[in-house]
Amino acid sequence: MTSRTELDRRTFLRLAGSTVAVGAATVGATGVGAATASSALAAGGGRRLVPPGKLGIQLFSIRDKVSSLGFRAVFERLSALGYREVEFAGYTQGTIGAITPAEIRTLLDDNGLVAVGSHRGIGDFARNMEAELDVAETLGMAHVGTANAPTNDRTVAGYLAAAEQFNGFGAAAAARGLKFYQHNHQHEFGFATDDAGVRLYDVFLENTDPGTVFLEMDVFWAFVGRHLYPGFEPVEYVLAHRDRYPMFHLKDGRANPLSSNGYDIVEFGVGDLDYQAFLGALAGSGRQHGIWEQDNASSVAEPPFPVDSFGNAERSADAILALRARG
Repeated sequence: MTSRTELDRRTFLRLAGSTVAVGAATVGATGVGAATASSALAAGGGRRLVPPGKLGIQLFSIRDKVSSLGFRAVFERLSALGYREVEFAGYTQGTIGAITPAEIRTLLDDNGLVAVGSHRGIGDFARNMEAELDVAETLGMAHVGTANAPTNDRTVAGYLAAAEQFNGFGAAAAARGLKFYQHNHQHEFGFATDDAGVRLYDVFLENTDPGTVFLEMDVFWAFVGRHLYPGFEPVEYVLAHRDRYPMFHLKDGRANPLSSNGYDIVEFGVGDLDYQAFLGALAGSGRQHGIWEQDNASSVAEPPFPVDSFGNAERSADAILALRARG
């Protein structure tokens, strides 16, 4: 992104009125097609692909700030940066001291933030589902789920058993008015060890209750999955099961042929994943929650910026909010 060495992203977007066309892919029949040479800047004017009120952050991205500053300071900063929704990655704040879910809820309310979801371990739900749902209710979230793979048993039978377990989680959450979800990484898109023709993600999707078990697509990891296990387009899953994807992790990646994953995680707006195409392919895209995540935000920064997860969060928010539909 050549302008980044001259102006910070917030100033650039304000002056230029541009939309970041993040990525190196063009839209085809499947929603995402062949790579292009670089990111592009397209004139604004189309519908917003992530409305301001639906911009969220996975707190894992700024876990260093949560543990060193605490929820109060973090929420104040996130609100100032334009984030409106928070997805939790735990309910502790490092050395700052103990805090209760009720106290966290007060801090959210004080800063105009909404808890949209939470990543918890499968074991947490298996051991004490009702306690997990109690916390979710206290925080006021509509979704609760896990970033764990459904199971480490990568056979068809293993994924069928996992689907049944998730159906139980989903039913329990639905009884409390919540949506239970699973967040993917790359290997869920791989093939069963006992049947090389069966994609495990398909087994899970087809055997979980569409009314109670939902999916949060991490778009970056879905594209890594496509790189490792070709034969699908991430957006096609969403288009075929539109109501099952209420949330997306908007994580950007830069193509790297030397990486086994095919991509390196980078801050949003400087990578090669065409989010304008991906989100633009979804009718009524304002329905979904767009959640920024950058696993390495506390340790890397795009030159010339210093390493600072808040800085990555700020520039990424600007880039996401600038996304508009083509045409």
